[in-house]
Amino acid sequence: MATNKQTVDFILDQLAPLPVRARAMFGEYGVYCDEKFVALICDDTLFVKPTAIATEFFGEDDMAPPYPGAKDHYVVLEERLEDSEWLQAVIGRTAEALPVAKRKAGKKRT
Repeated sequence: MATNKQTVDFILDQLAPLPVRARAMFGEYGVYCDEKFVALICDDTLFVKPTAIATEFFGEDDMAPPYPGAKDHYVVLEERLEDSEWLQAVIGRTAEALPVAKRKAGKKRT
């Protein structure tokens, strides 16, 4: 089941003070903060990338794969999506903990 656009818009609204964007990926969405890939929205559920910082916000039982075959991510429960202050802290601190993505070199023309 694909994620509803309304869910994505709601999550982005909750994160509005942060420099966030969502990008459609295979019927689901990737969430970027400061141009760093920090989370996935799959089946209308927010999955936060596991980092040492994220462990401060979640319990050890709060992990599940966002899709079959994926590594476990932290699952944000629906009730937590309503708490914009908590959500902004999780996403903002996760982005701070991640390195800046390196740009891939373009293919050389021959």
